[in-house]
Order: sequence, then C-alpha cells, then structure tokens
Amino acid sequence: MMALVGAKKVVSRSPGRAWGATVFAGTRVPVEVLFEYLEAGDTLDEFLRQFPTVTRDQAIAVVEEARARASSA
Repeated sequence: MMALVGAKKVVSRSPGRAWGATVFAGTRVPVEVLFEYLEAGDTLDEFLRQFPTVTRDQAIAVVEEARARASSA
C-alpha cells in the first residue's frame, strides 16, 4: 500500500513493530483495525475516537487507496 498524505507515507511496516503488521505511520495501530471497525458498522469518527494517534487524513488515504485497488482489479 503506497498511500500518501502530501509527501508523507500513511502506512509503514516493520518486522519488530506490531507483529509485523502494516500500521498507520507514526503509530502502532494496524491498518486492518480500521477495516474491522468499518465492517462491524462503526463510523470513521468512532475509529478515530478510539485511536487518536491516527489522523483523519491517514484513514481516508488508506480507504481511498483500497478503493482504487479494488476498482483496478
């Protein structure tokens, strides 16, 4: 996933951090958690309230990247 906000990477991945999961850059919040919240019917605002280290711009960039990949598949 190469989502960017401005010139900043939105996500990162490191084998020694968060079990090697892809996380929102600068946090330990796995990207997968965002999709779990959305699949459960929670709103983006609820996710952001629960994970205040993730910015709205980061979350939106990840969703937009997923949508772009889905439409090009």
